[in-house]
Amino acid sequence: MAKDPYKLLGVPKSASEAEIRKAYRALAKKLHPDVNPGDKAAETKFKEVTAAYNLLTDKDLRARYDSGQVDASGQQQNPFGGFGQGGFRRAAGGQDDMADLFSSLFGMNMGGRNPNRGGYARPKKGADVRYKLKLSFIDALKGGTKKVRMGDGKMLNVKIPEGVEDGTTLRLRGKGKPGAHGGPGGDAKVDISVSDHKYFSRKGKTLRLNLPISLREAVLGGKIRVPMPGGSVSLTVPAGTNSGKTLRLKGKGIKGGDLLVTTQIVLEDPKNKDLANWAEQVKTTDKFKPRENLLK
Repeated sequence: MAKDPYKLLGVPKSASEAEIRKAYRALAKKLHPDVNPGDKAAETKFKEVTAAYNLLTDKDLRARYDSGQVDASGQQQNPFGGFGQGGFRRAAGGQDDMADLFSSLFGMNMGGRNPNRGGYARPKKGADVRYKLKLSFIDALKGGTKKVRMGDGKMLNVKIPEGVEDGTTLRLRGKGKPGAHGGPGGDAKVDISVSDHKYFSRKGKTLRLNLPISLREAVLGGKIRVPMPGGSVSLTVPAGTNSGKTLRLKGKGIKGGDLLVTTQIVLEDPKNKDLANWAEQVKTTDKFKPRENLLK
C-alpha cells in the first residue's frame, strides 16, 4: 500500500501548492539518484516523494484522495510504471510541469537522458572568473567595501578585510559563471594590489612610518599626535632627536602588530632669516663630525 503523500513530503493536509512544491524541491535535491549513485534506498524514496508530489499537485486527484475516492497510489497504479487508464493522469498531462521543476533543480530535461551515462546529466560547477582591484595603502589598512565591475557590466561588492596585503586573492563563492545542469555557480577571485605610500610601509603586521617632525620638536622633544587610518596616536619625541631615530609603539600596527616610527626633521621654511641667524649663533666644536662614518 502506498504511503500517505502528505507524510512523505512532510507537509500538513492544509498545505498550499507552493508549500508542497517547496517541500518536494528540498527532498528531490537530497534524494535524486545522481546525488546518491548506487543508493537503492534513496532511489526508492525519491520515487515515493515524486509520486506524492504528482498526486498532491493535481487538484482533482488531491481532492479525490482527500475524500477517500482514490488511495495514495491513485487507484493502485504505479506512477512510474506507465500512464494507463486510472493511473496518475498528471504523470502524462503534467510532464511539462515536472520537466520545468527538474530543470530548476538540476538543469535537466525529464525526457532527455544522457546517452553516455544512461541517466541524467550531472550538475556541473560554473567557471571561476578573475578580477583585479588596486587599493591605496590607506584603504588597504582600513578595509571596507569596494565595487568591481564584472564582465557583463554588473557591479560586484567586494568586502576588503582590514589590513589586507598586496598580492592577496579574495574569493567570492558563487559569484562566477553560472553552473550547468543545476550545478553551483563558479567563484569570483579578486586579486588585490596595494599602492606604495610616501610615508607608510609594512612588513607583515609591522607598520612603518617615516614621520616628519619640526626642528623645534626635534630639539625640545615632547608629545605629538600622529594621524593614523584608525585615529591619531600619541608619540613622545625625546629632546634632541635626530632624523632617522626609530621609536616603537607596541600594538599600534596592523592587527596588533607594532608601529615603528622613524623621524625625519623637516624645516618649516629654509629661507627663514631668523632660522639662519639662529644657525649662525649655534656653536659647534671641532669634535663634532657628522659625516665621519659615512663610508664605513
